[in-house]
Amino acid sequence: MVDSTVTASSEWKPRTVYLEDDGTFPNNRFPLLVYPAAIDPDGPDPAGTIEASFGANGWPGAWRNGIYGFHHYHSTAHEVLGICRGRARVQFGGASGPVLDASAGDIIVIPAGVAHKNMGASNDFMVVGAYPEGQRWDMNNGRPGERPRTDENIRRVPVPMADPIRGVDGPLVQLWR
Repeated sequence: MVDSTVTASSEWKPRTVYLEDDGTFPNNRFPLLVYPAAIDPDGPDPAGTIEASFGANGWPGAWRNGIYGFHHYHSTAHEVLGICRGRARVQFGGASGPVLDASAGDIIVIPAGVAHKNMGASNDFMVVGAYPEGQRWDMNNGRPGERPRTDENIRRVPVPMADPIRGVDGPLVQLWR
């Protein structure tokens, strides 16, 4: 799906961030994808625009909330976060991982196994999140005993059929194959 509120051009590529296993968090061989200013946050309904794009591209069942303030990851699903209001600093990959600024309009695709944590956000911060069709998320915190079960789960998570913003021809499909 591409509509007038999705601002990325067909040549536009996301920022890629590769995160290695840090001994606590498995992370993933696929890169984290950051799409800056992918939607117009000043439109009439940015959350609705994000939900519509995710749903049309095979990432249904969107939810609205924030990002947990503790390191966590999902071993059974990839996740997409669309920032519809405000801004936050989000750490990826565990305690030694990069901290990225996320602002209204940004879209972040998080591969299964990649730890993420809200390091501080504006009072109006709101995220729309979703998972690919058929993937059910679990919750892991890097506690002893989670692995090797979560490592095996991550290996079994299929690559999504479509990029949540750009569809079947989008960058995710190319970068994660």
